[in-house]
Amino acid sequence: MKRLLPYILIFLTCTSTVQAARLKDMAAVKGVRDNQLVGYGLVVGLDGTGDGSKAPFTSQAMVNMLENMGVHVNPADLKVKNVAGVLVTAKLPAFAKTGQTIDVTLSSLGDASSLQGGTLVATSLKGLDGKIYAIAQGSVSIGGFAIKGIPAGGGLQQNHVNVAKIPNGATVEREVPVSFTGKETITLSLNSPDFTTMSRMVDAINKELAGPYAKAKDGSSAIITVPNKFQKNEIALIATLENINVKQDEMARIIIDERTGTIVMGANIQITEVAVAHGNLNIKVSSQPYWNKADDDIIKANQEEVNLIYLKEGVNLGEIVQAINAVGTTPRDLMAIFQAIKAAGALQADLQII
Repeated sequence: MKRLLPYILIFLTCTSTVQAARLKDMAAVKGVRDNQLVGYGLVVGLDGTGDGSKAPFTSQAMVNMLENMGVHVNPADLKVKNVAGVLVTAKLPAFAKTGQTIDVTLSSLGDASSLQGGTLVATSLKGLDGKIYAIAQGSVSIGGFAIKGIPAGGGLQQNHVNVAKIPNGATVEREVPVSFTGKETITLSLNSPDFTTMSRMVDAINKELAGPYAKAKDGSSAIITVPNKFQKNEIALIATLENINVKQDEMARIIIDERTGTIVMGANIQITEVAVAHGNLNIKVSSQPYWNKADDDIIKANQEEVNLIYLKEGVNLGEIVQAINAVGTTPRDLMAIFQAIKAAGALQADLQII
């Protein structure tokens, strides 16, 4: 039976007072980032749910592992139904130190039916430079289960059983060198580039530091010269910058996800004069309010039993949504209406369909 997805409508509004956010939540310091690690490993101890003969890389990996342990085996004698080859991935945080632990994710590479109950054998995790940064090992957790049923094809399954996690399953063996000591400048990059927000950020930083230390490079990044009082104490400068509040400007934007029926709308969205007819719904944005319309227009609308919505030109989208919802229009109708208004050139906003 096809599952019906609920429709979700989210409308984000703002008052005349724009809320400020910390730079810590809006921007990132250049050079401070996570690093992706990856490795190939074996999950052993499965209950007959491992890779079959169609995954030769699992058999080859088992042979290599046993040979390294001093056990000589004939590859033809190996049965891999209790072993699965997995891709192991992890995220190495900035400033991670040797001996700290990080989470790892395991994804089956072969035709294993489940990783439930398995244990990952010691696996080297490498960065893009080919160097080993962590070693992963431990019992896997799939956060669900799979029960085989009789007859074949039956059973019960909860969650995805071919992807697993090991919380704190990898130990950091190599650090990524990041240092701010002795730096003359620090670069901040906005998570969402915007010229207005960048201008406000530069002004707020210069006001906090009491001098023209910040300069915008473009709409995304700003370069801050380290003041004399923060020389050899750059961490204190970054902490000060992170806690500066800046009013973030927002683009007029509507996001539509047709797969789930989700609509997300930001602020500052305006509608110019336009008329829209959709099913039994008529919308007219006009420079004149509805009470100035001719009486025969109102009477004609009543005779046709059409839902009429009259709105004055310059209304924001929130008022239009409220008016449309008052007559019982669904989010699916809203999607079609917004796309039509945008095509007519009356919607002053960026419309994105994902």
